Amino acid sequence: VRYIAFYPGTLNGPLSIALPSPVSHVPVFSSQLSDHMSLWGRAKNLFYSVLSPVGQELVWRTFREVAERHLESGPPPGGLKELHGGAELWAFNTDFSLEFPQPLMPYTVLVGGLLSKPAKPLEQDLELWISSFGEAGFIVVTLGSMVSSVSVERLLVELVAGFSRIPQGVFWRYDPMRWPSHLDKPSNLMIGDWLPLNDLLGHNKARLFITHGGQNSLLQAVYHAVPVLGIPLFGDQFDNVVRAETKGLGLTINPTHITRELLSSTIQKLTQDIRIKSSALSLSRIHKSHPVPPALRLIQWVEHILHSGGGAHLRPASLTQAWYQRYLLDLALLLFLGFLGPVVLCWTFCRKKNSRDKHKKVQ
Repeated sequence: VRYIAFYPGTLNGPLSIALPSPVSHVPVFSSQLSDHMSLWGRAKNLFYSVLSPVGQELVWRTFREVAERHLESGPPPGGLKELHGGAELWAFNTDFSLEFPQPLMPYTVLVGGLLSKPAKPLEQDLELWISSFGEAGFIVVTLGSMVSSVSVERLLVELVAGFSRIPQGVFWRYDPMRWPSHLDKPSNLMIGDWLPLNDLLGHNKARLFITHGGQNSLLQAVYHAVPVLGIPLFGDQFDNVVRAETKGLGLTINPTHITRELLSSTIQKLTQDIRIKSSALSLSRIHKSHPVPPALRLIQWVEHILHSGGGAHLRPASLTQAWYQRYLLDLALLLFLGFLGPVVLCWTFCRKKNSRDKHKKVQ
């Protein structure tokens, strides 16, 4: 069965599709580096690149049972590498407005922003709540399901205390049934288990987006030109917020370092610094100015694969090469032996000559 692969994150996620990724400027997954690395940054990136195949194998071991359950033919013998390499096309949920520039292959297409669209009018009760804060506007907070399902007591206390110090309204996606009973909500805080994120970010009084750094959330912030405060909690979120901060979309706070004072002062900086808003507007223009919208882009590429009988014409030979061939290690070994051979012969010849000379002197 032919298939197309969709990856929900950035380009540095899957290792098995042979994307050209120079370690000197393309950050490895989980390295939390930008594309401008110091000497030690490049050393760290190289170290992570060596460990990455081990991490991918651990991931495959975890999901092998899933493959056995859902694939009729069972898990492929070659693991993730075989599964990834068999895709006719790879679509990535990213965009160069947020992604670091790097080489691509013909079988890759970037479709970041599939969920972004022009905002619709909000319901009347939400509009009334927003208008009560005047020109101060409001802040949107979505930290994923983890915050409302795991114990993060200290983080919650500091966040609520920090929100009580700012003039903006705060709309937080948080399950009310899981809200700690002993924690009082300040008057400017509204919580709900669902929120119209796209429509809120597109509102003209949206001043800031506080997010855990999910890829879709960041792309929606880029689309609507809303500055971001990243509080990463898990997985690729740490890499995602590094990209956002490097691009000038906002700032990041490590969740273990959050205090009410740091939170309120960072919010104040992000909502008052015109340079950050200007950078967000610039990224939004880059994102929106692509000649083909992401949904249509994906459709056109899928149709191309169907009409051309597959994506074999897009797949490089590197997908079937052994790792040592891909990195020319076999050639390096051959050159090394070709250089070493004459050196060994010369050394052996000189040693024997010296030995004969010494023997003659003794006689």
